[in-house]
Amino acid sequence: MAFAWISSTSPFNPNYYLWNFSKFHFHPSHRVVNCSCNSRLSASANELNFVLHDALDSSGLNTAHARAARLGFCSQIEKLSDIERETSISVNKGVDLGRAALNIAAEDDSLVSHSSVPLPVDDFIERLYSLSMGYCSHYSSSFGSSPENYLKCLERYLYVNKGFRRTNARNQVEQRALYLNSVLTHRSGSISMLSLIYSEILKMLRMWGVLDFDVEIFCPHDSHSSPRGYRKQKSKESDQSHIMTSQSLLMEILKDLKYAFWPFQLDQAKSPFLRAAEAANCFNGSNNSKESALELASAKAARHRLQRGVWTSVRFGDIRRALSACERLILLKTDPKELRDYAVLLYHCGFYEESLQYLMLYQDTKVPNSSRDLDEEAAVEKFIIRLNLISMEEGWCRQSDNRSMLFNNSEPW
Repeated sequence: MAFAWISSTSPFNPNYYLWNFSKFHFHPSHRVVNCSCNSRLSASANELNFVLHDALDSSGLNTAHARAARLGFCSQIEKLSDIERETSISVNKGVDLGRAALNIAAEDDSLVSHSSVPLPVDDFIERLYSLSMGYCSHYSSSFGSSPENYLKCLERYLYVNKGFRRTNARNQVEQRALYLNSVLTHRSGSISMLSLIYSEILKMLRMWGVLDFDVEIFCPHDSHSSPRGYRKQKSKESDQSHIMTSQSLLMEILKDLKYAFWPFQLDQAKSPFLRAAEAANCFNGSNNSKESALELASAKAARHRLQRGVWTSVRFGDIRRALSACERLILLKTDPKELRDYAVLLYHCGFYEESLQYLMLYQDTKVPNSSRDLDEEAAVEKFIIRLNLISMEEGWCRQSDNRSMLFNNSEPW
């Protein structure tokens, strides 16, 4: 059973999902989740079990380092109050965003490498300290200058002297641009990674007493510009959508990973959920007359990769890292659609019972009169019907071949 009641003495077990539901009930004979929920997401005493770590453990893979990294991530995001979520990343004082990002990298590194030693998070924290100290050594003359000149010197140090540059990691095979440890090493990263490094330097400079004004991080929406800073008092209302907050930064980091490692990459114009849903239709022989030969071939190739445990190429996806990104996005409690996306991955892994539970939970989070994509909602309804039929025909006890093959193949090819 995927649901577990956790004692209030362990409020943020990383293996469990915290959500905003009261009066939560699960009736095993009906396989239906009944819950009443508020229209907005917040903490609750009811928690839902995740699948990834337990499934890997059951197939003989050691997840001790991955679980420790997840715990480290959770220890940071549990500090996210409503105010903290909307605070600029350079002003934020409660959440150690650098450590949170490194714990994301540490978990995924453990999932892929199966290393006997964890990623050295503290060593990379030291690199951030050294980077900030380097600015003090090179540009100490800027300390008494205007805020504008101070930030100009910092950007020259970061993007010219140190050579940090932006890459569009979602659309390329290069995956190291998505993890903070790799960006600190290779100095090429996504917009969210560069924003994080910029803000971490600012926070350390403030901590050392050489920065005495508040800074906003301007995160451009184009495909080539790098993050820039400006004095907080000079922000305008039109800038608000470009200001990176603690919540938006963590969301961007995790969504970059989710999209990069999503196993169904054909037709980027459609949402990841729809791509996975249409692939499921191809596998099950539904609507084949409407599907092109390319779509059918892509769906079958994706299924074959899932069964073989392929994870080396971003273009071909990585089901384990896609699942871990979805689980962490759910923990952030920002968008109910993450429940739905996690459910469709569970379906493709053969976790039918858990997939249905998450889909039902997603359905119960609907906000009255909210706008939702009709194609996506129709796909959700079809999935629920299909999963109920699977329950009646096979029962939940029998594992599919895909489920057992996915988590028993530990070879990275």
